[in-house]
Amino acid sequence: MTATQAIDETRNHPLRTRIRFALILGALTAFAPLSIDMYLPALPALRNEFHSSESLVQLTLTACVIGLGVGQLIAGPLSDSLGRRRPLLVGLGIYALASLACAFAPSVPALIGLRLVQALAGSAGLVIARAVVRDLFSGKAMAKFFSMLMLVNGLAPILAPVLGGQLLRVTTWRGVFVVLTVVGVLLLAATVFTLPETLPRERRGAGKVSATLRTYLRLVTDRGLLSCVLVAGISFGALFTYVSSSSFVLQSGYHLSPQQFSFVFGANSIGIVLFGQLNGRLVGRFSPRALLGTGLGISAVAGVLLVLAVLFGAGLAVVLVPMWVSVSSVGMIMPNASTLALSDYPDSAGSASALLGFGQFLIGGVTAPVIGLGGANPLPMAASICGFALIALLVYHTMAKPATR
Repeated sequence: MTATQAIDETRNHPLRTRIRFALILGALTAFAPLSIDMYLPALPALRNEFHSSESLVQLTLTACVIGLGVGQLIAGPLSDSLGRRRPLLVGLGIYALASLACAFAPSVPALIGLRLVQALAGSAGLVIARAVVRDLFSGKAMAKFFSMLMLVNGLAPILAPVLGGQLLRVTTWRGVFVVLTVVGVLLLAATVFTLPETLPRERRGAGKVSATLRTYLRLVTDRGLLSCVLVAGISFGALFTYVSSSSFVLQSGYHLSPQQFSFVFGANSIGIVLFGQLNGRLVGRFSPRALLGTGLGISAVAGVLLVLAVLFGAGLAVVLVPMWVSVSSVGMIMPNASTLALSDYPDSAGSASALLGFGQFLIGGVTAPVIGLGGANPLPMAASICGFALIALLVYHTMAKPATR
């Protein structure tokens, strides 16, 4: 199927083709939660095996997150000049090989390096999936489709830690990376047989380094786009604070087992799905910008309540409620931030998507080792989640309004 045929089919048969594209694109955007979340229950065991510290072990997360961000800056422009399929297939192949190498890592520093390579390759799935959405949709239809992706993509953070916790019953953390290898191979096969090229040749860029730099310069000087990038990145910082610290806080601080932690993590991920579907229903009545502000407000209130619950020594049951709301609000924030960021750049969707993803994962990567210094203490995690949420809300209200065409 050609790029033009793929676009025409999507417009003429919206339900059938949207479901098909949602499944494959949702699976591709699942690289981040799969690569990060599946081995979260194993972090304490990994620390004990190598006699390492929480902060050093969390650098394996940092390497993964930074790789996912930096890799998008490379894969995005490549997909604008070479088409979507070729960079995606290469990235998937390298991801599978790097995942297998992670399973045989002899030390934490070696694992950090391999995780960086794994993430650089896996980033192609993230950035190109968003670019494909922009190829096929625009306006509120794009916002609705991003919300649909939250349903498919939401299964990954739900299932990943649960699967990781169950895998630890029969294997070590190394077995988790063997499973990730299999996932990479399956996604490679699915992409080959189900995802057509969606960027016509006449819309592709020159692919020169100078042209790429000019495109990025044009993007970063657009205050509307930059505000979306910052809001999404800072909000992701709050989410990644939870992702990187919750295994230590909930297991070591609140004494949950790896299996109990995986189910709590899964419950929070269900919240992301629910908020994403709520956003999809509301986007026809309210603008993406208004819904973005609502999501950021919910996140800020939940962050404040989380800090208060920890400060006053509330039990785990009380702490989990604002934590759930804070995490769930991502399901409303990210679809609308992505829609506003990509709306005005149909011919540079890969580069705009890369900039959006880079901001998210750069902030998340810097966050992990710093918050890791708090160990099992819940206060640094709660304070960071609250701080990121309040800063994101402040940026939303003070920077230029994102374009809504």
